[in-house]
Amino acid sequence: MKYSGKSPIFIPCDVSKQESCAKAVERMRSVANAALKVDLLINCAGIYKEQRLETITERDYEKIFDVNVKGTMLLTQAMLPFMYGGGSIVNVASDAGISGNYGCPIYCASKGAVVALTKALALELAPKIRVNCVCPADVDTPLLQEQLRAAEGSYTIEDMASAYPLERIGQAAEIAHVICSMASPHNSFMTGSVVAVDGGITAKG
Repeated sequence: MKYSGKSPIFIPCDVSKQESCAKAVERMRSVANAALKVDLLINCAGIYKEQRLETITERDYEKIFDVNVKGTMLLTQAMLPFMYGGGSIVNVASDAGISGNYGCPIYCASKGAVVALTKALALELAPKIRVNCVCPADVDTPLLQEQLRAAEGSYTIEDMASAYPLERIGQAAEIAHVICSMASPHNSFMTGSVVAVDGGITAKG
């Protein structure tokens, strides 16, 4: 998006609501003060909850899928009219969407859906729009800190790090670097790709 200012603009949006996505686009158009063209869309809104299958309610299911899957779909849908001239979409899924994980079956299912959606959209939107997916493992973010608080000491960040061949968890900048690479025009032959950035954990099988 091009606009006359020099600083980033924050536009709040509830990605799980179609109306909110539409309002965010209208705000972008007013900020751009010109014909809006979106070159890059990164779908990274997501929520995580550890919960065993027998305790999951319909509302738990809906909340996770509404943000992780429907949110990816709705924001992409809202941005498409401004990307048909060409652009790149990067969806953020998870290693759990590739190989599954303990104690969070609905989260795993939602991220697996993002992986499948990525591949379907890569076919549907070619040749003008490229769609790829990055699948991080544990990354040191506020969401991870919230996860640790919810665990109430049942495991620590050191315990989590010990599961990885690289013996640590990821940093946000490491994921951002891969997203930038996917979005770069230097990778213009790349679409429908699912790239794990996971310290080697999915390689363990």
